[in-house]
Amino acid sequence: MISISGMSTLVALKLVDATEDKEQALLKEQPEHARAIEHFLENISDVESVDDLMGDYELYSFVMKAYDLEDQIFGKAMMEKVLKSNIEEPDALINRLTDPRFKELYSAMGFGTDGEGNINTALRSWRNRIVEKYIDTQYVNDKTDENEALGTVLEFRRKADEIETAFDILKDPEMSEFFRTILGLPTQMASLDIDRQAEMLTDRFDLETLKDPEEVEKLVRKYVAISDANSDFTSTNGAVQILSGVANSGSGSFLPVTIDIEAIAGFSGYKLR
Repeated sequence: MISISGMSTLVALKLVDATEDKEQALLKEQPEHARAIEHFLENISDVESVDDLMGDYELYSFVMKAYDLEDQIFGKAMMEKVLKSNIEEPDALINRLTDPRFKELYSAMGFGTDGEGNINTALRSWRNRIVEKYIDTQYVNDKTDENEALGTVLEFRRKADEIETAFDILKDPEMSEFFRTILGLPTQMASLDIDRQAEMLTDRFDLETLKDPEEVEKLVRKYVAISDANSDFTSTNGAVQILSGVANSGSGSFLPVTIDIEAIAGFSGYKLR
């Protein structure tokens, strides 16, 4: 993976945009992920119930990681209850959880009432989608670890088209932070009544614009600009240090350096970490 550590969010985003497909393909080939994918593809078709899934820890861990629930893997008892919930019942556990990741996983797995019966696992197209989801989640999480603002941007791009109401934003911490930033709303807003927060968002933003990819990218650029302006992107930055080193190398002059993102993306031998 190409390291974006020390880069401004703007530079990191340009690099990611140029190399994402290639990096995801390489990520898929890494031994740890390749083994996990192989086990998933070879065994998931045998899963016909929640109990079957829970009986294979590797399969269970794989789907949890695919839906960014790695931090909940230890809670097998709770997850079993979640997946066996009847979503048609208002007081079912799946309907009482506010974190959207649980419902996303629940819907994707497609178990029937009480966790019995599943036709999804027999479908090759479904299995491939889960693998793609797994790799994409690992990719976004890796980038987030290096640059939190970039991670938020990548999440926003993936979720923007699915946002229908202000509550879809407010139930997701990353999306809440994104919109507070671009709308100039204070972090203290999160302590207000949820209905009042929703009202503030809808008063200041037309959610219909999220259906337009160009508008989405405008919001991305605005968020990146604000994030970089608010960050401590000073001479401690790696790129700035390199340029400073060149400037002070004894030549007495500053040598401008241009990074060709397209060239990096097209070069099969770029340096990995």
